[in-house]
Amino acid sequence: MSMSSSVGKTAVSPTPPPAQTSKARRQEAWAGYGMIAPAVILLLAFLIVPFFMAFGFAFTNQRLISPNPTEFVGTRNFERLLTMRIFPNKAEVDPDTGEYILDEDGNYTFPRSRNFTRDNPDYPELDGLQEAYAWVSGDTQYLLLAGDSVFLRSLLNILYFTIIVVPVQGGLGLGLALLVNQKLRGINIFRTIYFIPVVISMVIVSILWRFIYDGNNGLLNSLLSMLSFGSFQPIDWLGNEKTSMPAIIIMSVWQGVGFHMVIWLAGLQTIPGVLYEAAAVAGASTWQQFRYVTWPGLRNTFVFVLITITMAAFGLFTQVDIMTRGGPLDSTTTVIHQMVQRGFNKQDIAYGSAISVFFFLMVLTVALIQRYLTREND
Repeated sequence: MSMSSSVGKTAVSPTPPPAQTSKARRQEAWAGYGMIAPAVILLLAFLIVPFFMAFGFAFTNQRLISPNPTEFVGTRNFERLLTMRIFPNKAEVDPDTGEYILDEDGNYTFPRSRNFTRDNPDYPELDGLQEAYAWVSGDTQYLLLAGDSVFLRSLLNILYFTIIVVPVQGGLGLGLALLVNQKLRGINIFRTIYFIPVVISMVIVSILWRFIYDGNNGLLNSLLSMLSFGSFQPIDWLGNEKTSMPAIIIMSVWQGVGFHMVIWLAGLQTIPGVLYEAAAVAGASTWQQFRYVTWPGLRNTFVFVLITITMAAFGLFTQVDIMTRGGPLDSTTTVIHQMVQRGFNKQDIAYGSAISVFFFLMVLTVALIQRYLTREND
């Protein structure tokens, strides 16, 4: 009797006292704090603190190495960045005859922009500005003057790069994802081939493509010459103002399209196959299946790809720094490249910080606008 009753009883572990429970929780909390401490320290040291320091330096005349004390200059650096003027420059007229002075090709001649931007009492608002762009309409040359013409060129270059790269790279990535999303033998080989450029360092890729674009014995010129049976004249792709940025765009799309192919592919594989079966039974064509089944199912993937490509495009730096150094004639310089040049190479920390703060606000604004335009509507 006593044995059966003892067997039927269930052993109950004693409840620890509240003091021990509180001590164990504190130990777990401190262990958690210790694990996240390295990440927090790195974020503070290399991201958060430098950002606030840059924001503070942007309102000073701080230089990297200078015997002069740092002074607060207010918004002077930002005024230089954002100052722009359009100035109509009339063609030169012969004071004796009253006729226009033409050049050897019969075109109008115009006074140099520095005649108006260098200590001209008649145009004090143009003093210190630099010529960024010029275009002619009739007998008038319109000058786009800026406080920093290089920064304006870099801003327009990055906008041009982004407008081309975002749709092209996103569209090619989607096309490749649709091709490799087939249940065929050996399809993983093609997925690997398309993804290989992504895992190669951008520095290595830039060096290789610099040899491909070489104006003398580059692979691209040799190939085009062979296909045209020697009639093609070699082009210095990176040394020509008209071809340098398109050359960088092609290389950048080739290098990054594999990554977004994988993102699109992951989105495609989350769409239930039963939807395609129902669409096929309903007689939907391939295009109709893509329009009414595939594309709606890829909406969240589309938002992610759009934002990531845009952010990467705005951050263009490595390709430019290695392949062209921002040239020729600032045709490939970018905002980040200009920021590095001013902040480190020219040791103008204050002006480089102003560029970085403006760049941060610009990217944040673009990201918020994209997120607003791609939001879900109830």
